[in-house]
Amino acid sequence: MKLPRRNFLHVAAGATALPALSRIARAQTYPSRPVRWIVGFPPGGTSDIVARLIGQWLSERLGQPFVIENRPGAATNLATEGVVRAPPDGHTLLYVTTSNMINATLYDKLNFNFIRDITIVSGLAHSPLVLEVHPSVSIKTVPELITYAKANPGKISVASFGTGTISHLAGELFKMMAGVDMLHVPYRGSGPLLNDLLGAQVHGAFDNLPASIEHIRAGKLRPLAVTTAMRSEALPDLPTVAELLPGYEAIPWSSVGAPKNTPLEIVDKLNREVNAALTDPRIKARLSDLGATAIIGSPVAISKRVGDETEKWSKVIQSANIKPE
Repeated sequence: MKLPRRNFLHVAAGATALPALSRIARAQTYPSRPVRWIVGFPPGGTSDIVARLIGQWLSERLGQPFVIENRPGAATNLATEGVVRAPPDGHTLLYVTTSNMINATLYDKLNFNFIRDITIVSGLAHSPLVLEVHPSVSIKTVPELITYAKANPGKISVASFGTGTISHLAGELFKMMAGVDMLHVPYRGSGPLLNDLLGAQVHGAFDNLPASIEHIRAGKLRPLAVTTAMRSEALPDLPTVAELLPGYEAIPWSSVGAPKNTPLEIVDKLNREVNAALTDPRIKARLSDLGATAIIGSPVAISKRVGDETEKWSKVIQSANIKPE
């Protein structure tokens, strides 16, 4: 049967509108059940605290529980694989950290490709590492550290909270850019690192500022610089490494991820809500208490940052020939 032209155009327009209406309806009804947000670290750490803080906001705004599921192990790879294999409907999310960007190169036999298999939804927060030494060490500035390390190759021990972590790679990047040789001493976490640093078992460390700041304020540790491009509001008189080594930056930071092929309208809705949370004065104040700063941006902008950081740390890993433990 041949339709009159007017009827044909009406039917065609309706057919074209159906996908758009479907997308709008999907965004309006999301989430339709509890959302699992998988965090690759144990409860109680900074990542867990931030996830629960934002998760509570999203629960209140979107009318469904955002349940934080801690799945530590294999340097966050277990958590990532769990999200990669989940249905792409926005009801399973990943707490993305710098570890994901490092692992993309550090591990050569993963069951997933992080860049390909995870859709970046939004930013969350970043906090600096601090380059610090025990007060018994005579070094008081980054230039003094570089001068001493050049004159005494391998004599300065610098701790990290694990081989292949951002703490380790921050030290390797420093060594590359400063042209020095320092002894890397890996620990299994910031806690054990601090115990030995406070006991002068190692000379210095690249540690999370929130973990070290009270020891710094008490005079038990001497800070030399922070690793962010800008100075920390928590220690405004402390220089950045970049002020002495232009271009240096090593930042632990986090974002929200979802399985690839998650509908764009759901990604955009989550992005708007997370960005709204990050501008809320109460949440900004809580992040500040943790020594963290919000990262607000579009999925495209945050995805580009993830890609750039993955490439950056890939070069450091390959140059230093770092292997997973």
